[in-house]
Amino acid sequence: MERILERYERYSYAERQLAANENERTGSWTLEHAKLKARMEVLQRNQRHYMGEDLENLSLRELQNLEHQLDSALKHIRSRKNQLMFESISELQKKVSLCIS
Repeated sequence: MERILERYERYSYAERQLAANENERTGSWTLEHAKLKARMEVLQRNQRHYMGEDLENLSLRELQNLEHQLDSALKHIRSRKNQLMFESISELQKKVSLCIS
């Protein structure tokens, strides 16, 4: 009978531990979900701003920051496009020089 009680206590303790761990994980996931949801809302709001939507709620400073971000992105895009064009021209010049030779 004593062995049965010991086994019962062991399994009962293990079950309580599993339940406690599960509650911890659930709490952790709930917190993670809330953080990710808030981050997603910020990203969606920023995307709307980049598309020119919902700008009336922005302050002058936020509008200037948005303008700066868009200018920087545009400069980066133009730079990349120029780089690709120069690489393409270089390759074409190499092909032409091989054909002439």
